[in-house]
Amino acid sequence: MYQIVPVAPGEQQMPGVPGSSPLKKKLAHEGRPLVMAVLLGFVLVLAAVVAWCYYSMSLRKAQLLETELLDLKKDGFVIRNQMGAVIFTMTFRSGTLDLDSCSNEGNILSCARSYNGKLNFFIQTVRLKDTVMCYRVRWEELEQERTVEHAMVYNNSHWYGGAETAIQHWPIRIQGEVEPQPFITSDVYSNRNAFGGILERYWLSSDATAIKINDSVPFHLGWSEMSRMLRFQARYQDSPFKPPDGQQALPELSYRVCVGSDVTSIHKYMVRRYFPKPIKVPAPEVFKQPVWSTWALHKTAVTQEKLLGYASNITKHGFACSHLELDDRYTADYGEFDFDPQKFPNASGMFEKLREDGFRVSLWTHPFINYDSMNFGVAVEKGLLVREPSGELPALVRWWNGIGGILDFTNPEAREWYSSHLDMLKARYDVTSFKFDAGETSYLPLQFSTLVLLSDPSTFTRRYTEMAIPFSERAELRVGYQSQNISCFFRIIDRDSVWGYELGLKSIIPTVLTISILGYQFVLPDMIGGNAYPNRTTGGLDGKNDLPDRELYIRWLELSAFMPAMQFSIPPWIYDDEVVEIARKFTVLHETLVAPRVLELAGEVLDTGDPIIRPLWWIANDDEAAFKIDSQFLIGDDLMVAPVLEPGKQERDIYLPAGRWRSYKGEHFDKGPMYLTDYPVDLDEIAFFTWVH
Repeated sequence: MYQIVPVAPGEQQMPGVPGSSPLKKKLAHEGRPLVMAVLLGFVLVLAAVVAWCYYSMSLRKAQLLETELLDLKKDGFVIRNQMGAVIFTMTFRSGTLDLDSCSNEGNILSCARSYNGKLNFFIQTVRLKDTVMCYRVRWEELEQERTVEHAMVYNNSHWYGGAETAIQHWPIRIQGEVEPQPFITSDVYSNRNAFGGILERYWLSSDATAIKINDSVPFHLGWSEMSRMLRFQARYQDSPFKPPDGQQALPELSYRVCVGSDVTSIHKYMVRRYFPKPIKVPAPEVFKQPVWSTWALHKTAVTQEKLLGYASNITKHGFACSHLELDDRYTADYGEFDFDPQKFPNASGMFEKLREDGFRVSLWTHPFINYDSMNFGVAVEKGLLVREPSGELPALVRWWNGIGGILDFTNPEAREWYSSHLDMLKARYDVTSFKFDAGETSYLPLQFSTLVLLSDPSTFTRRYTEMAIPFSERAELRVGYQSQNISCFFRIIDRDSVWGYELGLKSIIPTVLTISILGYQFVLPDMIGGNAYPNRTTGGLDGKNDLPDRELYIRWLELSAFMPAMQFSIPPWIYDDEVVEIARKFTVLHETLVAPRVLELAGEVLDTGDPIIRPLWWIANDDEAAFKIDSQFLIGDDLMVAPVLEPGKQERDIYLPAGRWRSYKGEHFDKGPMYLTDYPVDLDEIAFFTWVH
């Protein structure tokens, strides 16, 4: 019997499967791939939409984090030139930005968080003129005990500036791996790994970029030779920097990066905008005629008899003298302000005799009062000295002449007391000026207090340099920090009587170029031949090392003749008649050829701040060779000097930038740039060339 079951139209039952027809099973089997294809297509479309949205968001975020020619990333930023090449790279070493917290409004790109927590970060773009773009950068941590560190990568460019150092190179050479240390003024003669007595928070690159760290930053500097970077760090922990009164110790790293069309023009812009300028030119006589110091010749054994004999010999050998410099030690104790009657039995008569013979005299001075000086008790009673952190007791410091206190130049009473004693010396003996020695922050105790809080310890150096202002026409300082407007001579630190780059002859040009780039133009390049310190002197007479090597002395003399000022101590007549004749020749050349040009440029410094002693790239700012030359320099734009700085040499290679040049021998060179290889320079010569317009 057959059982008949009703079936809906189009439905078939498959044999052996209740309720299923063969047609239905066939259709179901064939429909599965179609459904899968539809689902896969939908997923692909959805993925494409999501990818497009993500790409659009990424594109918008990338656009959001671009400002002019700067690209911000979570771990740093880069700046490009108009051609698209990267010319400046800064990496964030202490934290990475949370880019989702960033916004871009107008010319300010800001972020509220890093992956360490909340912060205040921004980059503000400032277009100051058509050829200059500046970026103000600020990273401020909002929690104490944090450190902020950014690292500036070299990018195969050459960098200049920063500080005077014991081993000075031009451009800067990064050597070793050095953790960030306080960027404060120090005596690099006694601590050769420190930063020098003249420094500024300013660096300049051959890629036409410049960076200036803000004054408010508790600034530490380190570097990495392996990574080719300078490490800029802000911190208060384990640091001599202190937060301003009433403020939390929240470290802030802020700076300006400016980009120009070439290295010379961007430097001119930075100096005009950010550096103070001197208000007058020091005494023209100091530019024209040598200073004669007693130091390297007599050290602390100087006496009245020796000083008068020294002056007599200057006249006897036919040399001019802008002024005599009576150095350490003419007082009985350090911290006193009158002559030791044992060494100077008739100081008034001595000064009268020197005046009659046409000599002006300046005196050595310093900021220390040794504990055995009769003025120590006076200074303690009046509260004139830097104190221990409690503020109750004077802080004792060790310096090269003993132990004592150091005057607190943030205290108006200390400034007045010190100035009054200098004024007394000037009035009593008709002293012409003073050589202000020391002044580095490194001579402050590790922990100290001053009447006015020193957030930046190097402000102490600035306050000390201000003491020279009343005597600035012939005054001499060896320290400088934000002191470019102190209109006196700045002396580079004591040189050893050696040939090399460590405080030797080869270090003079790089050091003078460096402090000139930092805005200090009235440069005194220390004493001819160096200081003849024991165990730091090359050669000498009859194999002794109590005098500089004769050849070294002559080459040093020739270089000094083309500096803004000359300074003798070891006299040429201590060698032989030939050295005396060479010295006469070059002091006359300095007065007749160099000084008139230097004085002309010195007048321009008051308005522009431009260097008197200039690197070769000043007139060849797209010349790779000019960026690296450290043994030649320019006086202005048109007098180039190439001294011999190697022992036993009477020739040297000389680089002539593009232009027409005339040598001191009368030769003409019209096809620059070019190298003159093994150019002959006799022992009594220095090579110099005039740019023919």
